[in-house]
Amino acid sequence: MRVRRRHRQSGVARYARVSRWTVARIERGHLEGVSLVTLRSVARALDISIDIAIRWQGAELDRVLGAGHDALREVVVRRLVDAGGWDLASEVTFSIWGERGAIDLLAWHGATRSLMVSEIKTEIVDAGRLVAQVDRFRRLAPEIARERGWHAGQVAVWVAVADTRTNRRRLAAHRGALRGTFPDDGRRLRGWLGRPVGTISALTFLPDERAAHLGLASDRHRRVRNPATPPAPPHEATSV
Repeated sequence: MRVRRRHRQSGVARYARVSRWTVARIERGHLEGVSLVTLRSVARALDISIDIAIRWQGAELDRVLGAGHDALREVVVRRLVDAGGWDLASEVTFSIWGERGAIDLLAWHGATRSLMVSEIKTEIVDAGRLVAQVDRFRRLAPEIARERGWHAGQVAVWVAVADTRTNRRRLAAHRGALRGTFPDDGRRLRGWLGRPVGTISALTFLPDERAAHLGLASDRHRRVRNPATPPAPPHEATSV
């Protein structure tokens, strides 16, 4: 990338505030002794992003977090099944006029021609991004559903969020904007699922199924006592 952008090592080093020797080492893949801060500074000089993969016992952590996501989705599925009359499709991918993505759960109620987009969030990182994502899915949902033979008369939205203190705190900071996007509460949602007449847009908190599924104590602080035997040294701390 440096050569393609016609930059000299000295210029990249000056921008990143490191030595030219450090830039040369990174380019040769000699990362021993190079801090993450330094590596990112050099990458930023060339508009390069760096992804860090954290691994645990030979598996990526996203598999562990994915188990929590799947468990929370099962709660949503059970409520729809209990309500009756819903056909469900999980992880619905789409590509429409250059817009790509995946909807966690798409639900169809044929008797009322009601289509519902459901997003499952174990952790809220950016409330604004959540609103934009839901608005995009709501707009594209009728066309996505038509590919399955579902011709929607109305589109509803249900965002199910794991009930943790962190999620509640982050969403509380955007209460006004979220209320405009999700005006309906859990009580109205329960009634609507059984008789989906009209549309609905709801955000509800569900029990943190990740904690129940993985034996964790939600996001509460826990004291870790000294183990009887010291842990084995890690095989690999990070992978870049």
